[in-house]
Amino acid sequence: MSSRPELKVDDEHGFIRFFKSLPAVTEDTIRIFDRGDWYTAHGENANFIARTVYKSTSVVRHLGKSDHTGLSSVTMTMTVFRQFLREALFKLGKRVEVWASPSGRMNWKLVKQASPGNLQDVEDDIGGQFDSAPIILAVKISVKSETRTVGVCFADATVRELGVSEFLDNDLYSNFESLLIQLGAKECLIQVDRAEKNKDPELAKLRQIIDHCGVAISERPTSEFGVKDIEQDLARLLKDERAASMMPQTDLQLALGASAALIKYLGVLHDPSNFGQFQLYQHDLSQFMKLDASALRALNLMPGPRDGSKHMSVYGLLNHCKTASGSRLLSQWLKQPLMSKTEIEKRQQLVEAFFNDTELRQTMQEEHLRAVPDLYRLAKRFQRGKANLEDVVRAYQVVIRLPGFLGTLEGVMDEAYRDPLDEAYTTPLRELSNSLGKLQDLVETTVDLDALDRHEFLIKPEFDDSLKVLRSKLDKLDRAMEQEFQEAADDLGQEPKKKIFLENHKVHGWCMRLTRQEAGCIRNNSSYQECSTQKNGVYFTTKNLQNLRRQFDQMWQNYTRTQSTLVTEVVNCAASYCPVLEKLAGILAHMDVIVSFAHASVHAPTAYVRPKIHPRGEGQTILRESRHPCLEMQDDVQFITNDVELKRDSSGFLIITGPNMGGKSTYIRQIGVIALMAQIGCFVPCDSAEMTIFDSILARVGASDSQLKGVSTFMAEMLETANILKSATSESLIIIDELGRGTSTYDGFGLAWAISEHIVKEIGCFAMFATHFHELTALADSYPQVTNLHVAAHIGGVGKDAREGEKREVTLLYKLEPGVCDQSFGIHVAELVRFPDKVVRMAKRKADELEDFTSKHEESSVKYDNEDVARGSAMLKDLLVKFREEVKGGTMTHEEMVGKLRELVASDEKLLANPFFKSVQAL
Repeated sequence: MSSRPELKVDDEHGFIRFFKSLPAVTEDTIRIFDRGDWYTAHGENANFIARTVYKSTSVVRHLGKSDHTGLSSVTMTMTVFRQFLREALFKLGKRVEVWASPSGRMNWKLVKQASPGNLQDVEDDIGGQFDSAPIILAVKISVKSETRTVGVCFADATVRELGVSEFLDNDLYSNFESLLIQLGAKECLIQVDRAEKNKDPELAKLRQIIDHCGVAISERPTSEFGVKDIEQDLARLLKDERAASMMPQTDLQLALGASAALIKYLGVLHDPSNFGQFQLYQHDLSQFMKLDASALRALNLMPGPRDGSKHMSVYGLLNHCKTASGSRLLSQWLKQPLMSKTEIEKRQQLVEAFFNDTELRQTMQEEHLRAVPDLYRLAKRFQRGKANLEDVVRAYQVVIRLPGFLGTLEGVMDEAYRDPLDEAYTTPLRELSNSLGKLQDLVETTVDLDALDRHEFLIKPEFDDSLKVLRSKLDKLDRAMEQEFQEAADDLGQEPKKKIFLENHKVHGWCMRLTRQEAGCIRNNSSYQECSTQKNGVYFTTKNLQNLRRQFDQMWQNYTRTQSTLVTEVVNCAASYCPVLEKLAGILAHMDVIVSFAHASVHAPTAYVRPKIHPRGEGQTILRESRHPCLEMQDDVQFITNDVELKRDSSGFLIITGPNMGGKSTYIRQIGVIALMAQIGCFVPCDSAEMTIFDSILARVGASDSQLKGVSTFMAEMLETANILKSATSESLIIIDELGRGTSTYDGFGLAWAISEHIVKEIGCFAMFATHFHELTALADSYPQVTNLHVAAHIGGVGKDAREGEKREVTLLYKLEPGVCDQSFGIHVAELVRFPDKVVRMAKRKADELEDFTSKHEESSVKYDNEDVARGSAMLKDLLVKFREEVKGGTMTHEEMVGKLRELVASDEKLLANPFFKSVQAL
């Protein structure tokens, strides 16, 4: 950080007055000031950037008189600013304002605004590489007599589409949570009435869900959600003006209110290039599997902030995409698993084609897809009028690669895959290639393709007489500079292009460079002037070369000025191909993800298999030798495989007991991951697999971050479980990893039992419950669909074969077996993490005391057999008949009746001696 710019401001006091006059912003907004080739931040923002970027407040400087009265300030280079921008928007969920003063005289204006879901203004600054599309969403709700209706509108500002959806929801807004996950939203606009801001319980629930999903919240006034002008606004934006009034979406009044807020927030009406360019479509929540935020975390779908390896998330594991748009599509698919057997099998067929044909897969990845730029972003540059000749050439370079794609696809020999590949890729690519033929002709006619080798983007000199003359003069100067270079090389005795080079430096222009070892030969030589010394050598020039460079620069400016009108015409013509380029982007992104699935499936430690998919609501899930795809990729892990059987009538609800760290959590999570991988069309880590289609995966695991948000672990557990019970259907998959452990043992067990019984009896879906409540396994006695499994462990040093003084050793086998594990191994885990011996010994002693107490208590309990029950029941029945005769008149008081019953019992010695009656009496 030693190259941090020095804090130099012309009019310090004037800037301080201006800064303090600015309206206040929310604490999650950062103001940055662009000062040309460096940036500053001030006040609390300066302290925040010092802590976030520089990890030290010592970099903070002060404008003004002193550290106490001045304005805290921090400076950033262009590189540091871009690094901070990415972190602020992608990781910290901040909003950023960039202010600039074009005239340089205290004429500051807000020139760029960005937020996690709106990156339009800063796309160039952050390089345009996003892991997932920056989806921004607005939501409007209506609550009438316990019926909640939710309307949303969402968009990816890099693609000209608006999505709308309107649906009924429960009091926990489970459907809304699923929608946030399906879309991978980065930012959510909510309507806030300032007067009611902290009083509306529905708004509080929405905030909690949005926050739980890791989405940034933007509050907007209620007035922005009005539908008064929305049809008129949509008519201006949509490709088909009539669509605004004729499409069924316009019946969705809440969604249209959300649309009004989103359109205003994104400012799309301020840019005339957006008019007539947008499409409106309706998002059907039910066409994709629903996931809640807990499932997203439990299955490790997306990379976490502390992931050390890309294989720690399913996205990292499967992402072998070669294009930016492919990576974004993969992120979308992971959050939108399919529900249609036909659509899943279509994807599987394509994956299988690339899985089985190594040459096809490798050629596509290494030769073709690797060379494809981000076509969506390229099209956006054309649409916004920011494109230049370089962008035209980048589009052209994709077009001339299409015959290579087609040739590779047409070379597939296996007839079984020809039709699916033709339908998905070959036919549409051939049509698009034909449509883009004229763009290819345009570029080849007008652009100087030979100049690309010099990284120059020029119109062909033959295309215009003025350019022809200028090019001739430039070539003449080129030859003169080359001649000067050769003479200098001879004079200094250095070999050209090995020790001495002629280069166009970004600061010094055309000059020469010597390696640092050879630079001594120009020292004390008046014929040569040093320009600068850098890592790669010493830059220098001569008087003649300087003169030639000045002429060249002037001529070059004339050339670019002369060609600018022609460039504008070429760019505008190329911009008309944007819809075709966007379609091409979609097809190549789809192919990229499919090839990526095949690559991951082939290169796993043991190759994945294609699962058989049963129709929705039918069939069973049977996995043989299943593995957790992320864990098996970790270094030094020898993964133990396990079978899985989920059959609705005999093993629909699995209760898994066993030692801590024995693999219970891994087992239930890997089933969730495999189910999700199957429904996105990928192969799965098993020896064989048949799957039913799940409509949702709902999870209750861990609540590590809840305390930071003021929610107890137990409360978070109950909220997540309530969401599961209200959302689950008979086609869901529920994953519960411990439940009821944040409260007393009795309350916790009671809740776990009641919840499990409700899932079995009322919901009837597939579920897996990992627990330390061994008593819960008794459910299997009452319900045939409940199956008990346990994680096997070998215990040494106990039993009749144990040697005296031998330590009790527990070896975890990570294998699931039928039946119940009747003990926990908490003390064993304490030993593994090297608890002090004294603490471990005391724990064992206390555990043994409790076991002794329990066994003595059990021994002191009255024991009886079936015969005792039969005799005792008969005698008790006779006694009650006698009691009824005695009290038949109804003249006795309650106390007299109780006394009479006690008298009858006391007089019956046989009844008092019966073991069964004794146990009833004890209760």
